[in-house]
Amino acid sequence: MNLEQNYDAIVIGTGISGGWAAKELCEKGLKTLVLERGRMVKHIQDYPTMNKDPWDFEPGVNIITQETRKRQEKQSRTGYTTREGSKHWFVDDIKHPYNETKRFDWMRGYHVGGRSIMWGRQSYRLSDLDFEANKKEGIAVDWPIRYKDIAPWYDYVEEYIGVSGENLGLPQLPDGKFGPPMELNCVETHLKENIATNYKDRVLTIGRTAHITSDKEYEGRGKCQFRDRCMRGCPFGGYFSSNSCTLPAAERSGNMTLRPHSIAHEIVYDDTLKRATGVKVIDAETKEKLTFNAKIIFVCASAIASTAILMQSKSERFPNGLGNDSGELGHNIMDHHFTAGAYGKFDGFEDKYYKGRRANGIYIPRFRNLGDDATKKEFLRGYGYQGGGGRGGTSEYVAEAGYGPELTETVLKPGEWRMSLNGFGECLPYHENKMTLDYDNLDEWGLPTVTFDAEWKENEWKMREDMIQQAKEMLEKAGFKDVQPMDRPGAPGLGIHEMGTARMGRDPKTSILNGNNQVHTVPNVYVTDGACMTSAGCQNPSLTYMALTARAAQHAAEQFKKMNV
Repeated sequence: MNLEQNYDAIVIGTGISGGWAAKELCEKGLKTLVLERGRMVKHIQDYPTMNKDPWDFEPGVNIITQETRKRQEKQSRTGYTTREGSKHWFVDDIKHPYNETKRFDWMRGYHVGGRSIMWGRQSYRLSDLDFEANKKEGIAVDWPIRYKDIAPWYDYVEEYIGVSGENLGLPQLPDGKFGPPMELNCVETHLKENIATNYKDRVLTIGRTAHITSDKEYEGRGKCQFRDRCMRGCPFGGYFSSNSCTLPAAERSGNMTLRPHSIAHEIVYDDTLKRATGVKVIDAETKEKLTFNAKIIFVCASAIASTAILMQSKSERFPNGLGNDSGELGHNIMDHHFTAGAYGKFDGFEDKYYKGRRANGIYIPRFRNLGDDATKKEFLRGYGYQGGGGRGGTSEYVAEAGYGPELTETVLKPGEWRMSLNGFGECLPYHENKMTLDYDNLDEWGLPTVTFDAEWKENEWKMREDMIQQAKEMLEKAGFKDVQPMDRPGAPGLGIHEMGTARMGRDPKTSILNGNNQVHTVPNVYVTDGACMTSAGCQNPSLTYMALTARAAQHAAEQFKKMNV
């Protein structure tokens, strides 16, 4: 590639946040270099397993081999990489090691598009209940923004990417700009109706998911086909990814230069200008060292990787990492704790089934600690439920079925209806939950590896008890049988919602970023991925990353035009 050395803007990362930064900056006229440490992935042509059936894989079933498991030991212990059809999107643990003082499940995808190819697509807004919680409770630091600041950007992002769902009029879960909601099946509808009868404080709805369900035209993308092969890459562009949506938009502008195999590891700071001037890069294949210059830098490499870059960006002014006057860089790691709830079976609806493979589940919004006495509990914050209902598989019966007509009849007969409720709970921002860099254990490019030291604490454990008890109660009241508790706490990182390591705040003495996602003391550097989060809420956070990125890019473009950078 014949690359220039000077650009108006540099974006580090091509995932959900990086793709949005690229789109917005390029469409606003800035010549933008987009850096990705992994390989190139082009929409459709680079989705090798998108149309494969289970029997098309070499083992004869879509389950990873023992050889794969050896290369992805940490990745596969979570269950996310147990499929041959999507293993290629997750990193090799041996080639890309990290360290654990306490267990942390760090899921990574090093390729153009990042985890936007593999994400769960659940898309929920934060509310002022979330933005005001830290201040009201005296926890950590106050968010420098409120819901009104980001609401129009939620609108903008939802309309652009295509989010399906149902508006509910709940203050704790603001309504959005949605396409038609996907349908609940009969057992989910039964539970919804029963919850409405038995509870005044909660409601069951279909998940709000970044899938196109309307007839609106989306350039280069089509409707969701209900194949539920999303994690392999969608050739229809039915769900949002950087590859199908934002990066093509940036490319259409004519202002994007995309460079894969580019490991950004340091932001160059000029003590005289009091600004960042560029990014140092190592070519992942040749190990050549390069420096690219720009007036604006967006750091969107994912929460942990972005903070690692800031930590490595040391200078006389910032000996402990770029913008780290507060000492908070790397601290306050958050994730959502989940797999706490219940599941049960249901007698009835034997004459009913469902059509297609809906890539979505149900959602029960938060109903604890909403600011009134009736919802107040002995723990802080709250949780929501995800899950769903379906008819059990047939494989468990096949071994007992024998051969011939009995086997055919058994395979064709669906199992009984089952329902699961899986709570997603908020984790508080604890200063002692942190990541550090280990300069004694370097990777093959000579860069320090990340060490994690984070855990769930008393508030999360108390919350989990309620998550399990309430799930059991709702299922039992709805007539489900053999209701069993679910409690597999795992470790931070398992939720793949890592957040908080370069948090936003009002004061550079206690935070890294201001209300526009700028580094307080280096205003031409923006961080808009999960690193910026001041608190976690209990909602899936990716929609918030996108809205914050679009908002920050607008601010950056305005500063560029005013020649303030």
